[in-house]
Formats: sequence, C-alpha cells, structure tokens
Amino acid sequence: MNIENYKALISAETMMGPNSARILAELLHKYPLQLASDESILDLGCGTGLTSLILAKETGARVFADDLWISAEENRKRFDMWGVGEQIVPVCGDANNLPFEKKQFRALISVDSYHYFAGNKGFFQEKILPFIKDDGMALIGVPGLKEEYTDRAEELLSDWLGADASMFKSPKRWKEIIGSDNCSESGDRIELVDTWEMECFQKAWGDWLSTDHPYALGDGTYFETVIQPYTCFVGMYIKLKKAL
Repeated sequence: MNIENYKALISAETMMGPNSARILAELLHKYPLQLASDESILDLGCGTGLTSLILAKETGARVFADDLWISAEENRKRFDMWGVGEQIVPVCGDANNLPFEKKQFRALISVDSYHYFAGNKGFFQEKILPFIKDDGMALIGVPGLKEEYTDRAEELLSDWLGADASMFKSPKRWKEIIGSDNCSESGDRIELVDTWEMECFQKAWGDWLSTDHPYALGDGTYFETVIQPYTCFVGMYIKLKKAL
C-alpha cells in the first residue's frame, strides 16, 4: 500500500484522531491481505470511512463499513463521492450486537476504535470471533501504553484522558485479553495472537496534530509531556485455524 495514493483524502474532515491510514498501512505491510473479489471484510469502527475506502481499493474485496458514531447515510454519501459506493456497505451498528451472519467475513479490520469497546477478556471470542470465517484473520491497531508502563495508565494518562485512561493497554496486556481460551461459542478456533508496538506513531500523530481540528489542538497540549513519553500504537494480528 502506498499511502501517497490517499494523501488528498487525509484531512481534518476524514481523520478522527492520529492518521488511521498510516496505522492501516503498517498492519497491511506486516500481515498482507490476499482476498478474492467475492470475499468480505468487516471494517469495525470505520469512522468516516477512510480505512474502508483503502481496504476496498487495496484488496478488491467487498467491505462492510460499521461505525456506531457516524451514520450509515453519511458514510454512504462519502463512498458514493469517492466512487466506491458499489463496493462498500455502510452500517451503523454496536460491536456488542453486530448485525451480520456467522462466519460472514474473511477478515476483520479495526483501526483506532477497538479499545473503546473490547477491553475485557472474552469479548473477542464472544462478540467478534463468531463472524470470522475459519482460516480468517483480524488486524487491529489501537492507541496503547508502552510495555514498560504496564498497569500505570490511570496514573500517567488521567490528566489527558480522564476516566478513558483505563482503555490504554500494553501489547502484552492486549495479547492476554484476546488470548485463545475456549468458550462455548467459539471453541478453540484461534491459532495465533501476535501483538507489537507499531512503528508509525510519530507520523500518524504528526498528521493529526498538523490539522486545525479542535480535538487535535487539545491533544497537542499533551503530546510532549504525556502522549509521546508513555503511549504507543499497539498492533494485533489474530489468525484463525482452518476448518477440521
């Protein structure tokens, strides 16, 4: 993926935080998606649909763009304007009660949203895993806490985030939360969980802080003292087993 191909669409109007296109680019570089045009991707927490557009263009697959905060109609207008309206299905839905068929998706992607709703152990197995096909995968990128500051999120980040500081977790902690535990709904379907501190931190934040978005201006006051010293982006790859 060449992020320069999407530079004209990356702006204060399409970003809702650090540049999701850069986070997605790193995920796809580390774990490429090779999908057929008749396969489907779920872009969970797609925001304004920038990541959905990129997934559609880069894979050729059908993308279901789900977000709780942005209406399906608003995103539909954007997808039509971008010329991908026939390839992307906009959805406004809650991750706790996804309106899809079981094993509908070959891949699930979630950029800068998963931490809002999935920080409890068992959530992935119960709420996400049932919708991914056997031998499928999930790629997730979220803001997190650097490994050396594990379990200190509230102490270090509360001035910036308030009660939301608890959502920031280290790569190791996210691996423990997703795990591969059996449950009645999923069985033992997970083959591999890989988590890592992503490399795109400076550029993704730089793109966001260079805008005049009011939230970016607020984040900028904490970047040098809180965000840069203690936080990172956490990448997650979950590989499912092939069907027996």
